[in-house]
Amino acid sequence: MRLTEFWRRMNAHFGETYAESWARDYVLAPLGGRTVDQALADGESAKTVWRAVCQVEDVSPKLR
Repeated sequence: MRLTEFWRRMNAHFGETYAESWARDYVLAPLGGRTVDQALADGESAKTVWRAVCQVEDVSPKLR
């Protein structure tokens, strides 16, 4: 998954403004206690990070 597709899905699920805030502030256990932003900065793939988001959020099946 490309990073642009990751952010498209994040924006579709959370809304454009909240997606950025959530990615910056919310710590995800499936990412080893990192935020989305931290995991992406550490080199995790967008696909891995998206799967982690889907584990902790009730993401629409259309976006999964």
